[in-house]
Amino acid sequence: MPLRTNSRSETKINRSENVKDDERRKASVVKISSDLFEASLKCPTKCWLRFTGEPTAANAYAEWAQTQNESYRAAAAKRFIADEPANECAVAPVVENPKAGRWRVAVDVLAQTPEPEARSNRCSAAQTSTSEISPNLTSSTTNDQARPNWISESRLHAVERLPSEGRGKPAQFVPIHFIFRNKLTKDDKLVLAFDAFVFSEMVRRPVSLGKIIHGDDHLTLKVKTSSLAGEVRKGIEKVFALLSCPSPPDLVLNRHCAECEFQSRCRKIAVEKDELSLLAGMSVKERQKVRSKGIFTVTQLSYTFRPRRRPKRRRDKLEKYHHSLKALAIREKKIHIVGRPEFKIEGTPVYLDVEGLPDRDFYYLIGVRIGNTDSAVQHSLWADTIEDEGKIWREFLAILDAVQKPVLIHYGSYETTFLKEMQERHGGLLDDSVAAKAIGSATNLVSIMFSKIYFPTFSNGLKENARHLGFDWSVASASGTQTIVWRETWSNRREPSERQKLISYNADDCAALEVVTRGILGLHSAPSGPQHGAVERDVVDTATLKGEHPYGFKRNTFFFPELDAINKAAYWDYQRDRVFVKSNAGLRRRSSRASSPKQVLAPNKTIECPRPRNCPKCTSANFFKHTTYTKTLFDLKFMRHGIKRWITRYRFHRYQCQTCRTVFQPEETCWGKGKFGSEIMAYALYLNIELRVPQVHVASNLNRLLGFHLDAAMIGSFKAGAAENYKGAYNSLVNRLCSGRLLHADETKINVKDNDGFVWVLANMEEVAYVYSETREGSLLQTMLKDFTGVLVTDFYAAYDAIQCPQQKCLIHLIRDLNDDLLKCPYDEELKRIAQEFTALLKPMVETISRYGLKSRFLRKHLAAVNRFYREIAAMPQQSEIAMKLKDRLEKNRDKLFTFLSFDGVPWNNNNAEHAVKGFAALRQIIGGVTTDKGLRDYLILLSLCETCKYMGVDFLDFLRSGKKDIHAFAESRQGPRRGLGYNR
Repeated sequence: MPLRTNSRSETKINRSENVKDDERRKASVVKISSDLFEASLKCPTKCWLRFTGEPTAANAYAEWAQTQNESYRAAAAKRFIADEPANECAVAPVVENPKAGRWRVAVDVLAQTPEPEARSNRCSAAQTSTSEISPNLTSSTTNDQARPNWISESRLHAVERLPSEGRGKPAQFVPIHFIFRNKLTKDDKLVLAFDAFVFSEMVRRPVSLGKIIHGDDHLTLKVKTSSLAGEVRKGIEKVFALLSCPSPPDLVLNRHCAECEFQSRCRKIAVEKDELSLLAGMSVKERQKVRSKGIFTVTQLSYTFRPRRRPKRRRDKLEKYHHSLKALAIREKKIHIVGRPEFKIEGTPVYLDVEGLPDRDFYYLIGVRIGNTDSAVQHSLWADTIEDEGKIWREFLAILDAVQKPVLIHYGSYETTFLKEMQERHGGLLDDSVAAKAIGSATNLVSIMFSKIYFPTFSNGLKENARHLGFDWSVASASGTQTIVWRETWSNRREPSERQKLISYNADDCAALEVVTRGILGLHSAPSGPQHGAVERDVVDTATLKGEHPYGFKRNTFFFPELDAINKAAYWDYQRDRVFVKSNAGLRRRSSRASSPKQVLAPNKTIECPRPRNCPKCTSANFFKHTTYTKTLFDLKFMRHGIKRWITRYRFHRYQCQTCRTVFQPEETCWGKGKFGSEIMAYALYLNIELRVPQVHVASNLNRLLGFHLDAAMIGSFKAGAAENYKGAYNSLVNRLCSGRLLHADETKINVKDNDGFVWVLANMEEVAYVYSETREGSLLQTMLKDFTGVLVTDFYAAYDAIQCPQQKCLIHLIRDLNDDLLKCPYDEELKRIAQEFTALLKPMVETISRYGLKSRFLRKHLAAVNRFYREIAAMPQQSEIAMKLKDRLEKNRDKLFTFLSFDGVPWNNNNAEHAVKGFAALRQIIGGVTTDKGLRDYLILLSLCETCKYMGVDFLDFLRSGKKDIHAFAESRQGPRRGLGYNR
């Protein structure tokens, strides 16, 4: 008998469980406000701290900026509605349904996206009725299904309601932002676009336009918010992922820290953790690069610095900035220098520091300190208003003109911009004046210090470096952002104390600049050897640091020079040539044989040249023998299974015509000025170019086996002569490649006489050409291919994109990059999903190619799968940065990834060019950076012919011996099994 159940009790239990589920769901919903969204644009940590309610610390600028925003917003809102009729204005709280309101403008409007459950319920309706919903809402419904537990909220400063333009057309809404700053950033536009997004979701209408009213003049900037909707949507997803995580994001200091209310809190934690972001000059990519190597702190980074000898070719170039050396200076608390700072003052030093309001492009205080130490004179030129700016500029020029040989010194680019803008705004400079010369040769200390002087400070700022040298400011907390607050306070209250703070701060900056300048001059005058006294304690010259070479031969450094001389006497070459030869008879005999005269080679054949019939100039038969001569020609003789040395001696006479008095010789003797024949030249080039044997070893091999007396210079002359001989054939190859229907292109690096260059590789199925360029810029290739109409197969280097022709990007490059990303981020599900979809798309294409070849009539069927793939990845929500980069890369190159599906004979990879690059890479190893520009071009001409012979299946040595210039004609003339040598070798 079944048990009876109480339906009422079950209903109550189910209802209570549903209520609890609703309460848990509502508690887990993340509310993303405009403040949080704006904070995330500045710093993820700031967004997290605001969300969790972290107490703020005192930051004068942050508090002042907030007060300015609130007061400007209130005043601007009153001004905005002042000219509007009262019945057309709405002030918070605004009616719940803005679409049903009759107001024209509204102030302080609260907008909020629907609850997650409501959004998911209307998802199907949103997809079917796109005419009633904004594009933002339509495209975001898929994301809402994936992550429904968030809502967006914003309190719009103002909303303007534009009446309907006609019957059936709804009214339009324009969100408005009030910002007190005169200069706007992209973040300001994104925050406005966020408000438009939220309002669009609430009213279910497109909001494609917004306005920002900003600055002292209340200027209006119109913003197309629809174009920023994609960035806003991605930003919301990032914020949701950030706030949904129970742990805070990785702490990273950035430029916004100076304006943030959490500055002191984050700085303290970063110092405790020894965060890499403490190094102010280190970019995000550079931090990620060292983090991938397992380096997470400044101290760890300091141990990676390795002193290296600077090559001669780079001594005139700017030294690279080493973050690891900066970290080493911090760890050892010593100044580290690279080389000798080239800085000296020949005249009277004039230290310049300027204070201004960057938001208004207004410079109100010019600080000038003339001279050094206690005898220095300080000038403070103050401007009450913008109109006074020209006055203090002219006073500054007058001060410079009164100084004898002034040397203007400043710190950073702010003063550089000041000098340039003042000349454009106010002029007043005479070309030959003292002030003009001083300004024209002004010295920026940062450029002197960069990559050469590393202070043990986290940044390269004036305050940190001057404090390290013992200087203190009168107001310890003073900063650049603090001066903005002081100046605005003075403008409002006109209190003398605020003005005096600014003047004192500026004077301290000038004095600090003098201290840093004297410190740099002290480094310049310090001895280059081991340091003495105070210099030994505080300064380290990286040239004195010992490099670590655990796997190389160690060069000993002896304390006494006599020990060094004794050690050199034990070297192997010295003992064998100077010591052992005096006591070892065998070594003495071998040494004497090595210095014996060269053996004279006997000729294999002697040829007597016959007497000519007539004079080649006047055809007269009346001539007589003038002189007897001999010519010995050294060559090789190729036999069926080897080669042998073959020396031919020619005996001939010179004749003189009695009619025209011309001196001539038989035509059979026109062999040129050289003493080597064509066969030995061909064989030497074969060894050097195809077998990659260095020229020195080619000469040694021929000398050892065949008894010649060759040197590397002679092999080089063979190469130069052959390159000149085949230059026409090379040009023909390049022209054929640039006018064909298919071209593969790639590039690689080469060192030419201590200078970097690049070699471009052009190839198709049968031909290869190498072109040298001094830079990697694509201008050379773009000029060569300006009339190219075929399909260009390349990698993803941006220089190829400017060539106007159908292009196929190498999918092998893309697959390798994708695989590297997967290995670096094996737990990134979004990346793995895109990679799986791409693999599933590409695999059937490769199977079709394996079965039918590169025929478009079989490959076109995959175009539908390509379109489907792009629709799917467009709908995928991405939050991880690496997945977003991959998606952007796929979308950017959509028209160039699958070109091979629409053309016959177009490969989906760039293996033809890469195979040709391998040929040059092998030759590059034997060149070794010792060739010249002309020598490299000669190499490339012959290598182009050699690789083309391989691609066409003919033997390079046979082609050289044939004497022909056209490889195609030579290939057609070859018969039997000899054709095909070399391609599979």
